[in-house]
Amino acid sequence: MAPYEGKRGLVLGVANRRSIAWAIAKRLADAGAQLAFTYQGERIEKGVRELAGSVSSPLVTECDVRSDDDVARVFDEVGNAFGGQLDLLVHSVAYAAAEDLEGRFTDTPRDRFWLALDVSAYSLVACARAAEPLMEAAGGGSVLTMTYLGGERAVPHYNVMGVAKAALDASVRYLAWDLGQKNIRVNAISAGPVRTLAARSIAGFPTMEAIVEERSPLRRHIDADDVGAAASYLLSDDAKNVTGTILYVDSGYHSMGM
Repeated sequence: MAPYEGKRGLVLGVANRRSIAWAIAKRLADAGAQLAFTYQGERIEKGVRELAGSVSSPLVTECDVRSDDDVARVFDEVGNAFGGQLDLLVHSVAYAAAEDLEGRFTDTPRDRFWLALDVSAYSLVACARAAEPLMEAAGGGSVLTMTYLGGERAVPHYNVMGVAKAALDASVRYLAWDLGQKNIRVNAISAGPVRTLAARSIAGFPTMEAIVEERSPLRRHIDADDVGAAASYLLSDDAKNVTGTILYVDSGYHSMGM
């Protein structure tokens, strides 16, 4: 039997076929999972619907993660689509204003600081809370989010997004504690630089790639499929006793001092 046969999941954050979220979704769907998808805005709706259709998704719906009402509506729709149960939640959502990913972190204005924290970190809390009753009804579940080393160390130009990732990392640990008694696991993957639509908005991204290739133990880049493979493990029953954990998929770069 395929490892995800009978599993039902919701994937947030697919933008196009190069998205990390899509690499994860494709891996899960190929292994038998039934998946629902959200999208943000009309600009990417068509592409997300086409990708979702390629894996016979029963639900594609818009979601503004800054709206509690929208999050509640989405999870109601997910519950209706999946018989009131949910096994998997993939959260691949982050945003900071482009002008805050260049120049100095010190100059980040208050309103855009909270925007980055709201979309990139609090959205995981909101989605996990909404998923909790559906996962409890399923006898447990697994939540996965995407983080980055910039939440632990200063990475030039990552700026306010690094602060948001630090909040996300802490949220993973506290959610893991709260939800563990209901057999719901919460983990994160810290990926090295991957060429996605979002990555192109970070000033100096090619430099980040070059440094990883030069200084990581494996001396090579990673791609979205590497993240998909790691996610397939963390979301599966093979990782039934793994929670509150950050799994690094970065050719070992995080382990280096210089």
